[in-house]
Amino acid sequence: MKRILWFRRDLRVKDNPLLALGGEVLPIFIFDTNILDTLPKDDRRMSFIFWHVEILKAELLACGLELKVFYGKPEDVFDSLARGEFDEVVATGDYDAYAKERDLNISHKLHFHYIQDTYIFKHNEVLKDDKSPYLVFTPFYKKARIALESKNIDELLMAEHTLVEENYEGITRVEKEKVTKLPFAIASIGFEKVNFHMPSPRNKLEALKEKLSNYKEQRDYLSSDVTSHLSVDLRFGTIGIREILRFLFANKNLEIEPFIRQLIFRDFYAYELFHMPRIESENYKYSFNGIEDVEKYKAFCEAKTGFPIVDAGVRELLQKGNMHNRVRMVVASFFTKDLLLPWQWGEKFFAQHLLDYDKASNVLSWQWSAGTGVDPQPYFRVFNPYLQSKKFDKEALYIKQYVPELQHVESKYLHDENYLFSTHIPNYPEPIVHHKEAAKEAVIFFRNKNNQNPFKQ
Repeated sequence: MKRILWFRRDLRVKDNPLLALGGEVLPIFIFDTNILDTLPKDDRRMSFIFWHVEILKAELLACGLELKVFYGKPEDVFDSLARGEFDEVVATGDYDAYAKERDLNISHKLHFHYIQDTYIFKHNEVLKDDKSPYLVFTPFYKKARIALESKNIDELLMAEHTLVEENYEGITRVEKEKVTKLPFAIASIGFEKVNFHMPSPRNKLEALKEKLSNYKEQRDYLSSDVTSHLSVDLRFGTIGIREILRFLFANKNLEIEPFIRQLIFRDFYAYELFHMPRIESENYKYSFNGIEDVEKYKAFCEAKTGFPIVDAGVRELLQKGNMHNRVRMVVASFFTKDLLLPWQWGEKFFAQHLLDYDKASNVLSWQWSAGTGVDPQPYFRVFNPYLQSKKFDKEALYIKQYVPELQHVESKYLHDENYLFSTHIPNYPEPIVHHKEAAKEAVIFFRNKNNQNPFKQ
């Protein structure tokens, strides 16, 4: 059989289901201009992806294969490949609206063999007894955890292949009927290189051994580095979910359950987006959708809210493309409740800057914080950013790392709204709102303006 192996969110050779299929193959990667044209030229993700495409190309070459790299719209790329009389295209996938529409369009050009490899479970593996999807995480987790015990997570070995004769040099740019060759460089696709200093995913996994014993208790504390840092690797498939599970089950003497729970949570969010695609942009429940306020949004995006923990989180995001998970929750609650801004604005801002951006996780997390989603935080629960920072960053080490203007301020005062309102701090604004008043106003808005009828599927 003659196959196109389309690498996307699986930028690896080890344990890759695409490579477990033998036959005559053309491995490809497409720099999709439908996505790329919307990104800034210094986008960190593009440097990360390009770096791992280079690694993938080298690893395939070491196995006697190659990777043909394209730049253009996928539909144009497959129009150019259709003349090669391929039997099918094989790819692992995504659940967001663009990805599903893209794959449907390609399936009209060539038989599409879809393999679920991005998450632990397929979208229909963990269902209620009546075959409907779960809407609450806890019962989903309990059923998924039982199913995981008997799930085959063995490593998929590489099959024997014959490589399709092609020109694999450089980057092939496809524009409708026009095909040109570009040098294999990130500048060829219009982006600037951003340097990374990041351990390999397997080094991160090995380091996780030392962290698991404290993971449950310490994962929310901002000065404790017990997180795995594997989210970006899972996002782009530079390590497979099965390999992580094999690692965890091989270390059952360690406290692995809290980490497994987080992996299943990741599945749950993707599962919800698949079954209810409208939540990608619409509230699952409640009619109130925030108040559009450009000035407040600008202050938030520029990390000038006067709330130290929030501004520190936004600066971490802008500087590193990352934000600690606890801070993400604090920031999202502040954005949707204290500032009463639409959660879609916050989701879009994160989408622009997060290196590990995943549509399902981001959308569902923002809806959880806004109180509008599936299995959400109740609308009347509002995170107090001062209590959160006092608990999880008591010495303000995280805050002062990203907001150096506050280095000279005694740590306890950075968790004290009265101090921040009453004291002039050079080069740092006073809080944009009073938290207690803003939280009370948010609850009133939700109580008075919401109806609690979820939309029908």
